[in-house]
Amino acid sequence: MNKKERTKVLLVEDDLNLGFVIQDHLRNEGYQADLEKDGFAGFQKFYNSGYDLCILDVMLPKKDGFTLAEDIRKIDQHVPILFLTAKSMTEDKIKGFKLGADDYMTKPFSFDEFDLRIKAILKRVKPTEEQESGNRGIFQLGHFKFDYNNLSLKIESEDKTLTKKEAELLRMLCLHKDQVLTREMALTVVWGSDDYFLGRSMDVFITKLRKYLKADERIKIMNVHGVGFKLIVDE
Repeated sequence: MNKKERTKVLLVEDDLNLGFVIQDHLRNEGYQADLEKDGFAGFQKFYNSGYDLCILDVMLPKKDGFTLAEDIRKIDQHVPILFLTAKSMTEDKIKGFKLGADDYMTKPFSFDEFDLRIKAILKRVKPTEEQESGNRGIFQLGHFKFDYNNLSLKIESEDKTLTKKEAELLRMLCLHKDQVLTREMALTVVWGSDDYFLGRSMDVFITKLRKYLKADERIKIMNVHGVGFKLIVDE
């Protein structure tokens, strides 16, 4: 298996005819390529699967490409992002690069140039050991070791088995450590809907996580009034 065959690409493009053409081309080049047609579905796919490269159209329904990139960056600061757009305005390109884009292509484009830009991006990006650990779902929180994939929260000889939703919510907090995790994002990803009554349920889960983590007083899940929560670990 060569490097390209191990490379997972998320393509978010609302023009499905173009999207299928690009997806087929990426697969023919040996990449694993998934296609989503709106920003909301794109974010859920990224969160649940993880990718080595994101190719995002700017003009997307439900969540535009710039907003999607911002949400992806809250989870992963390093995954490369390539914007596709019909616009050629300089201010749009500047905005994209400020959001952490690695490159920007204006439609229509040639696949020869497209391929070369992808190769250049991937050549620059090398995941660190910390990134690879996070991708495997292993997080160190003070004295706790959180294994997302095995629903395990362990400290010394005590090993707590979490429910799937508890593990999902704690993973979201870990990925946003020292940043605000908005209620909207947590509810959308973990519960599938930003609903008031589901929000009350999430508050119960936050209380449970605080109880599980109280064995290490350096760990705090802070309320950010009217916005969401922030996981802080005092070193």
